Amino acid sequence: MNVLLILLVPIGIILFFLLLSSFFVVKQQTAALIENFGKFSSIRNSGLQFKIPIVQRIAGRVNLKIQQLDVLVETKTKDDVFVKLKISVQFQVIREKVYDAFYKLQNPHDQITSYVFDVVRAEVPKMKLDDVFERKDDIAIAVKAELNEAMSDYGYDIIKTLVTDIDPDVQVKAAMNRINAAEREKVAAEYEAEAERIKIVAKARAEAESKRLQGQGIADQRREIARGLEESVDVLNNVGINSQEASALIVVTQHYDTLQSIGEETNTNLILLPNSPQAGSNMLNDMIASFVASNQIGEQMKKSNAAKGISNKRKRTPPPATDGDVQY
Repeated sequence: MNVLLILLVPIGIILFFLLLSSFFVVKQQTAALIENFGKFSSIRNSGLQFKIPIVQRIAGRVNLKIQQLDVLVETKTKDDVFVKLKISVQFQVIREKVYDAFYKLQNPHDQITSYVFDVVRAEVPKMKLDDVFERKDDIAIAVKAELNEAMSDYGYDIIKTLVTDIDPDVQVKAAMNRINAAEREKVAAEYEAEAERIKIVAKARAEAESKRLQGQGIADQRREIARGLEESVDVLNNVGINSQEASALIVVTQHYDTLQSIGEETNTNLILLPNSPQAGSNMLNDMIASFVASNQIGEQMKKSNAAKGISNKRKRTPPPATDGDVQY
């Protein structure tokens, strides 16, 4: 009896552990593959599962979640620029093809990487460097199409492919930065030149307006002076002084007023002016003589222009028709 008890205890313990090992848990978004003595038997999905001890075993588990693989590819463009592209491939095991995904490929990551290298090194050499940046979506579409065609037989579905980074050679990037900086400096210089031109135009307009106002002020000043002189002559005429004498008196008065104003200015440069009593009379006579001469020259020019006009008119008028001419 004791011997039987000694034998049953170990057997019971072994059976207990075998029973425990018969149950296993499969996590969500995971599939477990069961083999009978090394031969595929079934696929178990998430939840509590049972297997026959010793006869069946879990060959492996397959992740059904979307996974991402980053592949770094170095190649050269059509314009002989070496560039590194980072391709991110998002893939997932097809639930209905878990068997193919587990048994047909030893290492799916290496397989995907090989296809990515093949497609990128076939597409990028057809493009220039600028086109690689502008058409990176075309590269991603080409990679996805090639991977879908190749990996679907192995039970994998390619969800998305992205070109997440484009890294040219260091010297090329430095040259591109210099070109960009030169372009920006060119634009800045153009804006600065335009601003300078606007300031010059505004300054010229302001000076023109200032000159116009200054000229208008001088004209108004001379008009008022003439009006004052006219009033002065009228006042002198009222007291029996004729126009010539009045003009001479006004000129002499203005002459001495000018000398007085010059003498009052302490910082005025040296100016030599006649200050004899007859200086004003001489100045008046010179002014009258110049006015008379200019009037005579103007009248002579008017007569000459009128004579030229009559001569030109005679040249343009055709001669009258004679009896021998035929008129239509």
